[in-house]
Amino acid sequence: MNIVIAGAAETDEVGRLPYHSTMGLHLEAARNALADAGMTKDDIDGLATVGTPGPVQIAHALGVTPAWLDGTGVGGSSFLFHVRHAAAAIRAGLCRTVLITHGESGRSRVGAARFGMGADSLLGQFELPYGVAGPPTLFTLTALRYMKETGLPHEQLAEVAVAQRRWAHLNPRAMYQELITVEDVLASRLVAYPFHLLECCLVTDGGGALIVTSEDRARRDPVHLLGSGEAADSPIISQMEDFTTSKAFRLSGESAFAEAKISHEDVDHLMVYDAFAHVPIYGLEDLGFVGRGEAGAFIAEGHTSPGGRLPLNTNGGGLSYTHTGMYGMFAIQEAVRQLRGEAAAQVPGVEVSVVLGNGGMFATAATLVLSNRLP
Repeated sequence: MNIVIAGAAETDEVGRLPYHSTMGLHLEAARNALADAGMTKDDIDGLATVGTPGPVQIAHALGVTPAWLDGTGVGGSSFLFHVRHAAAAIRAGLCRTVLITHGESGRSRVGAARFGMGADSLLGQFELPYGVAGPPTLFTLTALRYMKETGLPHEQLAEVAVAQRRWAHLNPRAMYQELITVEDVLASRLVAYPFHLLECCLVTDGGGALIVTSEDRARRDPVHLLGSGEAADSPIISQMEDFTTSKAFRLSGESAFAEAKISHEDVDHLMVYDAFAHVPIYGLEDLGFVGRGEAGAFIAEGHTSPGGRLPLNTNGGGLSYTHTGMYGMFAIQEAVRQLRGEAAAQVPGVEVSVVLGNGGMFATAATLVLSNRLP
């Protein structure tokens, strides 16, 4: 059975949305995705989402009575997991059409859950007592070790933000569109060494939704799921086996590429979760597009920028487009747009797009191989 994404849409706006609640963002995205697919809520018999509100609350608000639910919550990669799980459920006959929703008032905090980490959690016991204060101070561990072991210069780390801003410059929906230089990045405020402000993701509001079903039920421009993979590394960053590589990135990618029966040469377009500037560097290496220690120079040479041979994060990414807290939904949305030929910064001739999601601080990962054609 061929599984497809039959509908995909974001909220009407992304960015600063103080007049939208978290629930409102979920529902707006869901309505937009249904309209995009040419479907109604009555076509939906499966529902997946993450966080609060959860799948039961979303289903009730939409007036849907699902036969299958998925509330898998593994950080920003959750939505890629949901696509994979929905495909398995449809193939198993548990449901026919799954709606996956995301809504997050990450900046305005309207109807959002309170931040907090229990003192009895692994993070609360083994990392917070040593002075960490959120993702910027945790992700520094990996970035600094990678820089030390591979010799990555800070100028090449800054090039990640520069390259992605080139794409955002072409995207009217991107929060930051003005072109920047390496000098601009290094002159921006230091957040937590080695990260400057422009090497850290945005904090925004927004949402998106997907409709996953079988090919025979799709009513427009289906995007085929050729392969998928999921994996986990460590629940806390200090316990990773190796700070310079993501085991979860590598394993999920290998699984997705094997299922899709593709090689790296088949990939026309790539989306890699970019909470911080070093994450796309890990993605390029752990997925096998370049060798160890080569990704920084690869990006600096322009290969991932407009006109390059491996277009990467073509919406501007979490560094320049939007980042509500869990970014994976937006990476999938951009891959779908590219495959449909509808992207703001459209890459010519995209037939195969790979999406890599990160959850937590390299804790989880999922990879999707999407295409506008069957192999």
